[in-house]
Amino acid sequence: MSVPRSPLVLLVEDDAAIREWVLDGLALFGFRAVEAVDGADALIKAGALKPDVLLLDLQIPGVNGWEVMRRLKRDPETAHIRCIAMTGYSMDGAARQEARACGCDAFLAKPCLPETIALEIRLVLQAEEAGEIE
Repeated sequence: MSVPRSPLVLLVEDDAAIREWVLDGLALFGFRAVEAVDGADALIKAGALKPDVLLLDLQIPGVNGWEVMRRLKRDPETAHIRCIAMTGYSMDGAARQEARACGCDAFLAKPCLPETIALEIRLVLQAEEAGEIE
């Protein structure tokens, strides 16, 4: 009998304190997690690891979060990766539409509690399983 594997989350966050806090929360809620500190690191790790979910800060050094999403969605090897954008900035309707167009599946406003992050990850994965997300 095989044990189901927990989802792998790639956390892309340039702030070390936030990164540590979110990683601890992900572990607490049963997720496997790896980290990336900027857009270039995120692209490399996403390509190599094929995580289930990308938890992506939009304002990161180098290749920003918007471009990371665009590149991953254009590549057949990574297009399946679900993406949750995290931002400390307000996302109005136009910004949300742009993020959706880039491939974003959900949004979280920072700061957010670990329970909220875990719930959003589960909702995105459930929507994918139900065929609500292509």
